[in-house]
Amino acid sequence: MGMTNDGLSYWQAETSDEPLLETTIGDRLDQQATETPTREAVVYTGYPEFGDALNIRWSYAEYRARVNAVAKGLMALGLNKGDHIAVWAANVPEWPLLQLAAAKIGLVLVTINPVLRAAEVEYILKQGDVRALFMMAQIRDHNCLATMRAMTTAGGKAGEVSGEEGGRLPLLRYVCLLGSPPTDLEQGDWRPALFREMVAGGAAISDEILAGRQASVRPDDPAMILYTSGTTGFPKGAVLSHRNLLNQAYFSKKQGKAEEDFRGCVLVPFFHVFGCVGFTLIALISGGTIYPLLGFDPLKAMQIISSERCTYTGGVPSMLMAILHHPDFEKYDLSSLEQISCAGAPVPVALMEEVKNRIGADVIIAFGQTENTGAMTVTLPADPFELKAATVGKALPYTDIKIINPATGETVPVGERGEICCRGAIVMSGYYNMPERTAEAIDTGGWLHTGDLATMDKNGYINIVGRLKEMVIRGGENLFPREIEEFLIRHPKVADVQVLGVPDKFFGEELLAVIIPKAGEQLTEEELRGYCNGQISRQKIPRYFQFVDSYPMTGSGKVQKFILREQAIKALGLEDAAQIKTA
Repeated sequence: MGMTNDGLSYWQAETSDEPLLETTIGDRLDQQATETPTREAVVYTGYPEFGDALNIRWSYAEYRARVNAVAKGLMALGLNKGDHIAVWAANVPEWPLLQLAAAKIGLVLVTINPVLRAAEVEYILKQGDVRALFMMAQIRDHNCLATMRAMTTAGGKAGEVSGEEGGRLPLLRYVCLLGSPPTDLEQGDWRPALFREMVAGGAAISDEILAGRQASVRPDDPAMILYTSGTTGFPKGAVLSHRNLLNQAYFSKKQGKAEEDFRGCVLVPFFHVFGCVGFTLIALISGGTIYPLLGFDPLKAMQIISSERCTYTGGVPSMLMAILHHPDFEKYDLSSLEQISCAGAPVPVALMEEVKNRIGADVIIAFGQTENTGAMTVTLPADPFELKAATVGKALPYTDIKIINPATGETVPVGERGEICCRGAIVMSGYYNMPERTAEAIDTGGWLHTGDLATMDKNGYINIVGRLKEMVIRGGENLFPREIEEFLIRHPKVADVQVLGVPDKFFGEELLAVIIPKAGEQLTEEELRGYCNGQISRQKIPRYFQFVDSYPMTGSGKVQKFILREQAIKALGLEDAAQIKTA
């Protein structure tokens, strides 16, 4: 329950009958395993090509036992409470084990997008003070093992690396492989440890020692660092506590239908807040089951939902569209789905209608960002379709929201647009080792300034109308123009570049690079694509390139990107794609 304040766009959350959770992730796992030891917690199925490695049905009792074994292995490495470890991997079974094991013993888990490449991974490992890295040897076409061998120096034992003062990764001391080891594991400067070796090393840690370490962990201790970026394009690590994470999962569950029958097919990657909170922790809170996909595959998703009778799934709009438009859609019975969450990108109203008509599930729209643990507003199952089509719902319990004039900081009247701000148990403590950026994001009153433009109606429902930031959301992935501009400007034939988002029917947005070549130089799209390949992640390579002699400018000399966008929409024939709901 809540209320708006004196005709202003200020939603003041009232005290709920459901109190905030004041526990830790490790304690919550123990509680659930004690209450429902035989209920399935994690199921991997539908991957016969991997044999028993991905034929998994862990009960909560086994889930806890495996998490405890991993936690002991981490302790045996000499990792202390507050140390940072990172996971750079697809949705392999070791991922949730590491997430919960790290939380049990007070480590901080740093998540890395599996598609990132060398320079991007190096930045996160160094800025995030990572001491141990858990990674896959190969992700798609990227040899991750070769990447790490190139930026580390061998230590004395398998998995050990030697950090050098002032070196590339001065704090990193340990690298461990997840999944099946490659055939060339012994080649190169060093051999990483295998996950089973790390776990076996924990045999010397007693249950009493583990329990003592777990007892030292507090709800307000940091549990995860998820990297995001602002208008500068440089990644920032949002520090999220046990309290942030568990209450986000708890109240997201309470707003929807995720009760004891929660069976969630995980379409999204675990590195993202949608995966590691919206599935892993919601399942833990509700005593439900997750059915992860290694990576998104619409056919595999339909097979698992149908065979396992999943009640819940969710993803960015492009994922849902891929399922609905798959040629084999009619072959699978998806009627068990009760609820589908859609978030992370602009949501076409037509997609919401198609999900409801062809699957019959309730469509839930969530809006938020990593800094507020993934969601600050959500539509409710009881909301009429008109509200779901026009808004992103209302505030989660214990979350205050206001809409302010970004120039003055004053709260605007109901119905007027401004910057949306929130505060409450879901707001991060700050950006890791970035006090100035933290102060820019969270004011002295505890309000997180999102950079998004919105309106609020008299009942507290929020409509997102634009962004103060120039961030582009492509298929749920946050892309930052300045980062790409700074890379492209280094091309010897580029005089200037402006990167912006243009509408796309499938991904919501695509990147456009508008280039001014250097005088006398001939530059082609193919040449720029070749320059990008292998140097930046594929999703950061612009879909479109345009070459111009000048940019439209303001009187003060600033590039008018909105004019570039309008011109591009016409030139590229994207008018139909622009007719979507922003959410």
